[in-house]
Amino acid sequence: MKILFIVLTAIAIVFGGIQLYSMSSLFKTEKQKYTVVKRVKDFEIRYYPPALMATVKMKASNYKELANPGFRKLAGFIFGGNENNQQIAMTSPVHMDIGTQESAMSFVMPERFSKESLPKPQNGDIEIHTSDAEYVAVIRFGGFANDKRIKSYTEKLENALAKEGITPVGNYRFLGYNPPFQLFGRRNEIVVSVPKPVE
Repeated sequence: MKILFIVLTAIAIVFGGIQLYSMSSLFKTEKQKYTVVKRVKDFEIRYYPPALMATVKMKASNYKELANPGFRKLAGFIFGGNENNQQIAMTSPVHMDIGTQESAMSFVMPERFSKESLPKPQNGDIEIHTSDAEYVAVIRFGGFANDKRIKSYTEKLENALAKEGITPVGNYRFLGYNPPFQLFGRRNEIVVSVPKPVE
C-alpha cells in the first residue's frame, strides 16, 4: 500500500510539473499581435495587422481531419524541415479555416522574420504568405476543442453578430493557443472578418 501511495504521489508530481511547465511556457510563447477595438457583451472586435504565415491546405472537412495531419506538416517545417535545417520558434495561435471540402491550417511566423529571411520549407505543400490586415469578431471558450464545440461557439458568435447588426465577411475560423498535453487554462477562439467598426 505504501509503495502504491509513493508511485501515485510521484505520478501526480510529474503530471503537475508538466501542467505548470506548459502553462508557464505559454506565457513566454510569442503571440500574434492585435488591438482590441471594441468589446460587446458576448464578443470583442479586434484589429490584426498583416502577419507572415506558413499555411498548409488539405482535403479535410472538419477539425478532427485537419488538426493532427496539418499540425505534423507545419511542425516539421519549424522543427528543421527547411532549406537551412533551422529551428523556428513556435508561436500562437494556430489558425484553422475549416471548409466543407478543403481546409487550411496556418502557423504565424515569429515577428523577427520577413518573407525573404524565412527559410523555405522542404515540404512543397506549405505556402509562405503575408495575411491581409483585418478586423475580426472573436468569441472565446476554454477546454478542449472538437467539432461539436466549434460548431456551438460559431453559432453563438453568429447570433451575437446578428443582434448587433454586424454582417460577417467570409468563413468563421478557429484559433487554438495550447499544446495538446496542457489540460488546464486552455484558450480557444472563433473568429470571423467584419467591416471596420464605425468610430
